Amino acid sequence: MPDTRRGVLYGVTAYTMWGLFPLYWPLLKPSGAVEILAHRMVWSLVVVVAVLAVRRHWSWIRTMTRRQFLLLALAAVTVSVNWGVYIYAVNAGHVVESALGYFINPLVSVLFGVLVFRERLRTWQWIAVGLGALAVLILTLDYGRLPWVALVLAFSFGTYGLIKKAAGVGSAESLTIETLVLLVPALGYLIFLQADGTGTFANHGLGHALLLVTAGLITAVPLMLFTAAALRVPLTIIGLLQYIAPVLQFLCGVLIVHETMPASRWAGFVVVWLALSVFTWDSVRAARTSRQERTSALETV
Repeated sequence: MPDTRRGVLYGVTAYTMWGLFPLYWPLLKPSGAVEILAHRMVWSLVVVVAVLAVRRHWSWIRTMTRRQFLLLALAAVTVSVNWGVYIYAVNAGHVVESALGYFINPLVSVLFGVLVFRERLRTWQWIAVGLGALAVLILTLDYGRLPWVALVLAFSFGTYGLIKKAAGVGSAESLTIETLVLLVPALGYLIFLQADGTGTFANHGLGHALLLVTAGLITAVPLMLFTAAALRVPLTIIGLLQYIAPVLQFLCGVLIVHETMPASRWAGFVVVWLALSVFTWDSVRAARTSRQERTSALETV
């Protein structure tokens, strides 16, 4: 039990950090989204290499296959899209829309299960996906456009999860490869900015430079905490914990950034939350039924 409690604590901490990101990225202005993204890539590599050095864990390099490396390279491209769009959205005042992306991400993952793995959805899962689609339609009418920030975030993170699952590599190890793949373009871009005089790292004081360096730390730490949580607690609990991040992001957008929330936008979010309630209830119910069936089978034996 203590190990489970520790796992829940790790998970809550990870999702809380992700949920509070909207408060951090604006601190990095006047750096643009792409410059922040490049710093995030470079300093994340420094952090994970330091962690691996402390653990003296390098044997995984020799066992990595060419397929795993190529998958992680593809994951690097996918997560860079996710990170870049998220940083842009937060700094451009679209915090609520970015929260929407992570609210609908579980529904996108279910949809991927059908399209990629040919999984058969239960009736209530289809209802949840249908409600999610209805919410997107309502919010499209509200915004006067597709909520592209939310959709890009949801589908890119869902794709990232699929690729990481196929690669089957640990969090710190995979993040090392991903950031290593992105190191050359990221470092090249930062060097170009400094040479051109438009870079902010060395031109806005020590405090700003330290904040950019910290981007690597706040990227790597929640990822490793999440992995530690996933190893200690059931997936049903992880599924419930994942809503912490978008809830906090939504609250940041409404209460701190004071984004406009007309009635039609509230309606869209209410439908999203209804979809997630149905999805969560069905997932918990299915997990409980499966556990009871396994217990009955063991008692029969």
